Amino acid sequence: MRNTTSTLVTCGGKITCARCSAKSKRTGNQCGKPALKGKAVCQLHGGRSTGPKTVAGKARQRTAVLKSGNYTKEAMEDRARSVRVLAGLEDAIYILKMTNAPRVRGRKPLGHVPLKTIDDVIQFVADNPLHLSERSGKRRS
Repeated sequence: MRNTTSTLVTCGGKITCARCSAKSKRTGNQCGKPALKGKAVCQLHGGRSTGPKTVAGKARQRTAVLKSGNYTKEAMEDRARSVRVLAGLEDAIYILKMTNAPRVRGRKPLGHVPLKTIDDVIQFVADNPLHLSERSGKRRS
């Protein structure tokens, strides 16, 4: 564990100030510069940055850091919804005794309501219709 200090003493002990809390990725050592007044880091590590304040500035920043779209709010909500449906399907499989395999380990998704009775399964299927693709319903001649 590296030695980190929150204060920096300079000028032969005459000046005491907050030390920059940034750490090097390469060495793991703490920055040796004093932090800016009222900030945790020095100007080199972003102490002067105030971030975007206007709605337009925040939108520009959001689009500037967007790389793939996998972590947009809509994409994350869509994945969460899909995982909740899968957890419900797993509950339905065990209630209908369609398998005797062990259940999936780990935490259930946020917002998952466990199915406990056959009536719960019927309500789940009514709320979450599983759409088949258009091609699967057509037969080839």
